[in-house]
Amino acid sequence: MIFTATPLAAVFLITPERKEDVRGFFARMWCEQEFAAHGLNPRIVQCDISFNRRRGTVRGLHYQLAPHAEAKLVRCTAGAIYDVVVDLRPDSPTFAQHVAVELTSENRTMLYVPEGLAHGFQTLADDTEVFYQMSECYMPEFSHGVRYNDPAFGIQWPIAHPVVLERDATYPDFPLVRR
Repeated sequence: MIFTATPLAAVFLITPERKEDVRGFFARMWCEQEFAAHGLNPRIVQCDISFNRRRGTVRGLHYQLAPHAEAKLVRCTAGAIYDVVVDLRPDSPTFAQHVAVELTSENRTMLYVPEGLAHGFQTLADDTEVFYQMSECYMPEFSHGVRYNDPAFGIQWPIAHPVVLERDATYPDFPLVRR
């Protein structure tokens, strides 16, 4: 696996190293030792999928609060997504900044999202599926979010007029004061 740092601390793009032959290819997609060697949380306790029927669907931006803050490893297994993470760590030099990458079923690239960041995506194709591996189990009482189009973050989503749940569209403005 090739770990590529992003401008946000501890957020990595992870690209599989293919071993190709006449049958196709083989690639490692997970290795506890490699994640730990890069200082990333290697714990996985839950895996989920998100299936999205329509291009332009937005999910997020979601996160869980401590003591159930979660790290996520995100991969697009069908279709394509514009994947976004926002740094909500108050002591981070990149607080309130975001990074966005395109994950597709063809590039098989993954995004590692550490604890303390909000995560969301917009589908770039109909019938898109996203696979998540998480370091903590989902705990609804610790689940929170920030609005996908909050001006505090300046995210430029690629598709106007998204399909979005009312909950995700009505989070209050994010206070830029470090908590």
